[in-house]
Amino acid sequence: MFKGSLVALATPFDSDNRVDYTSLKGLIDFHVNEGTDGLVIAGTTGEAATLTKAEHVELIARAVEIVDGRLPVVAGTGSNSTQQTIDLSLEVGASGIDAYLVVVPYYNKPVQEGMVRHFTAVADAVEKPLMLYNVPGRTVADMQAETVARLAAHENIFGIKEATGDIGRLRQIQALVDEDFMLYSGDDFTALQFLEAGGHGIVTVSGNVVPAAIAGLCKLVAAGQHAEAKSLDDSLQPLNAALFVESNPIPVKWALSQMRLMRPNLRLPLTEFAKQYHGQMRRALAIAGVKLENAA
Repeated sequence: MFKGSLVALATPFDSDNRVDYTSLKGLIDFHVNEGTDGLVIAGTTGEAATLTKAEHVELIARAVEIVDGRLPVVAGTGSNSTQQTIDLSLEVGASGIDAYLVVVPYYNKPVQEGMVRHFTAVADAVEKPLMLYNVPGRTVADMQAETVARLAAHENIFGIKEATGDIGRLRQIQALVDEDFMLYSGDDFTALQFLEAGGHGIVTVSGNVVPAAIAGLCKLVAAGQHAEAKSLDDSLQPLNAALFVESNPIPVKWALSQMRLMRPNLRLPLTEFAKQYHGQMRRALAIAGVKLENAA
């Protein structure tokens, strides 16, 4: 299955707050050219929570069309309703996606057995493979290693995006699952340690802005070039910090606007990136090697 840098793509909006498909094409071409290993469409960074169902379906279909087989496409289809997750997943399943990303149900606070039944129901209903997504910082509910192991036995569940930032959790999961179960970091701050501990890839926010660097980080670790990987990761940590000074994707969309890749437009309840952080972001981008000569 997929390895390396899977970028959780930000969704561009135009001045009327509609999905901006012209900018989406530019973004996708940018990632193809910069060496990104795959794209996650309509995830957290893609503001899936504020998309209508029609927009969600069209966004995924148009992204697949633009990608045109050049990269794997993972579609974010999770919600806090099992049936709605199944319905949306089935609707986008024929669009040419390669897999689904399905988050632990948020707000409902399911117990571990509820998570097992939720993901099993979704995996049973769809034909494409499914990646679990554990991000308790957003969902409150935290999927435990033993629950991951139970779900890993399902033939249609191939991996997990583990976003706790806890390498100990990774090791717990590794001890309980087969070697072919795919493990992806969902935390850019600890992605290097995750990869060095045996992770297969990163589902990254920072990769929106520095795709070649994040893809390169994955390749350096795979090649055993740990000193070089550490040096590269050190140069990216200020950017990681700047990208999370406010709720994702507020900072990353502003950074992408400075790179002339999209407008910084967001949908409520998210609001524009606070001016007090602009300098920090520009400095972090410069340290990461991003040139902004033409930015406003």
